[in-house]
Amino acid sequence: MRILNSAGIALIKSFEGLRLVPYQDSGGIWTIGYGHTRGITRLTSPITELQAGKWLLSDITAAQQSVERRVKVLLNDNQYAALVSLTYNAGTTPLTGTLGQKLGKGDYAGAAEEFLKWNHAGGLAVVGLTRRRMAEKALFLMG
Repeated sequence: MRILNSAGIALIKSFEGLRLVPYQDSGGIWTIGYGHTRGITRLTSPITELQAGKWLLSDITAAQQSVERRVKVLLNDNQYAALVSLTYNAGTTPLTGTLGQKLGKGDYAGAAEEFLKWNHAGGLAVVGLTRRRMAEKALFLMG
């Protein structure tokens, strides 16, 4: 598996933030740590920063595996990092939809434009997700 560059890790951490107690994200999903959602409910006990870091690494690994399974074109480190961040936050649907299709055809510019379509939660555009997608798109377009 590829190593996620520091720009990718920093992007994920900066947009997810660190929360040691469970909270509902903008889509109403119970979340803790750096955006960890698996098995989290309002009754989940507070965690330590160490546990948040462990879940972050586990969740990044899962996102990386998804990107590596689905993307078969060459990616530079920043393109890879942007796709891992997107997958970390939005799941695999962007990779199996139009973004992934454009990327699979070698249309990198078209794929970059697709990032901005993944800025909704609960059916509404979210300012924070728009900022994140713009940052991911910018990273994707970096050489």
